[in-house]
Amino acid sequence: MLQVLSKEFNSFLNSLIAYVVIGVFLLSMGLLVWVFPETSVLDYGYADMETLFSVGPYVFVFLVPAITMRSFAEEKKAGTMELLFTKPLTDWDILLGKYFASLLLVWFALIPTLVYYYSIYRLGNPVGNVDTAGVMGSYIGLALLAAVFCAVGIFASCITPNQIVAFIVAAFLSFLLFSGFDSLSTLEFWSANALRVKQLGLLFHYDSLSRGLIDARDVVYFISVIFLMLSVTKLILGSRQW
Repeated sequence: MLQVLSKEFNSFLNSLIAYVVIGVFLLSMGLLVWVFPETSVLDYGYADMETLFSVGPYVFVFLVPAITMRSFAEEKKAGTMELLFTKPLTDWDILLGKYFASLLLVWFALIPTLVYYYSIYRLGNPVGNVDTAGVMGSYIGLALLAAVFCAVGIFASCITPNQIVAFIVAAFLSFLLFSGFDSLSTLEFWSANALRVKQLGLLFHYDSLSRGLIDARDVVYFISVIFLMLSVTKLILGSRQW
């Protein structure tokens, strides 16, 4: 697995798309947090990072599929999948190697945003007047959300040799999992079961972590969705032997 992870991660670093995607993410978040009047922390006067953690997931809906879309789709289109299967690697080695390479790149894109926290920490009145527990919880939630979106992106890339199709499918499924259940729960049809429908979506558990209280049930939920998506992808990879 480490061989695949190393190869994939180096491949990302040697490609322009990784730098473009990360650059667009940091530029867009920087403009939203510090420049645009409607969302700038300098204008609304509260020392918090609400803009990053409320808009960040929607940026991830497009950012993560852009990173993962080439994982398997490119191998299929180039005809190198069969060559990869001849290596002394299991399907899980290949799958997890590609998954963690994508995830490490997304987490790497989050690291520079810690500068925002330090800046807001220093700008607080008094200095340090920031809800640090809430910020840390939100970062954990964002990291877990990226892990789910990467699993969805790897799945989408596995079902098609076309990278554009993989991107669209991954973005759609990620958006659906994140806010689809929340929107669905507002329908009158569900009445007393609205909360249960809402709990099926990522947004409910992400908001829970953002309050700074790390509940094991939320973490287990994220890990379960990741395991489910990777298991389905493994099933698709193994279907060549049927």
